[in-house]
This record gives sequence, structure tokens and C-alpha cells, in this order.
Amino acid sequence: MSEYMIKEITDNELVKAASVIREGFQTVAQEFGLTVENCATNGAFIKKERLIIDKAKGNYMYGLYKGDQMIGFMELEKKNNLQFEIEKITILPMYRNQGLGKNMIDYAKDCVKKAGGRKIIIGMIEENSKLRDWYERNGFIHLGTKKFDFLPFTVGYMEAYF
Repeated sequence: MSEYMIKEITDNELVKAASVIREGFQTVAQEFGLTVENCATNGAFIKKERLIIDKAKGNYMYGLYKGDQMIGFMELEKKNNLQFEIEKITILPMYRNQGLGKNMIDYAKDCVKKAGGRKIIIGMIEENSKLRDWYERNGFIHLGTKKFDFLPFTVGYMEAYF
């Protein structure tokens, strides 16, 4: 990963981060028929204002960079002293399948450990079996699912302890 770097993003990078999230989530939105009308909260439709709100809550935001170009994004929300949640994790499509997502997950685990945490949780589209399998290969355990009336998919919940 020498040509790549993960670092905390600044307020000035929130517009670019929102763009990376939208582009990264667009492939899943297309695959599962997500639209702003049926799933406005999906990353494919995120705006900078949402990131401003999340940053103001104290969430940690990281960009994956190739040189000075942001090509990935990840947000960590502290749920309690031991538990953090990964949100909005994505890699731009042209950079996928190179191990960069695993690098971001490993980075998240290191950040959580340094903050005294012991567990990372994530919610995802349960029907996305390819992504679920990927998380399992990266140390996550499937906990169960929940169906929400306002979402056109089932939410699957996973966690990793370390």
C-alpha cells in the first residue's frame, strides 16, 4: 500500500468525500434498485451537509488517497467506550479488488484499538451476499437481520471483536 495513504480528512475535504461516497455507493444503488425516492439515506445520494453533521457529532472520517486523489472513504462513530460503528465505507469502483478495502478495515481496527475500543459493528444490505462474504473474510461475524418499512432491503448486522 506504499503508493496509498489513509488519513483523517479535513473540513475542506468534505465536498470531495461526499463525491467519493456517492460514486462508490452508486454501483450498489444500481444493483439493488435504490433511488433517492426509496432510499434517500443511502450513500449514493449523500450530500456534504450530512458529513458536516456527522463530523459535528464527533465522528471520525478517513480518506484513502492515491497521491493527492481521494479514492476511498470511511467513517467511524463511537457508540460507547468499547464499540465503534463503520459507516459509509467505500472504494471508488476502478480501485476495487486490490486489497484496499481490507487495508481500510485494518486501519479502522487500529484506530478503534488506540481509542480503547474492542468491537466494530456494521449494518449493510443483507441481500448483498458478495459484500457479506467479504466482511466475513475480514473477521466479521453475522449477527442477524432487521427489516425496516422505510427501506427496500433487509439490514444485516455484523461485528468484529479484537
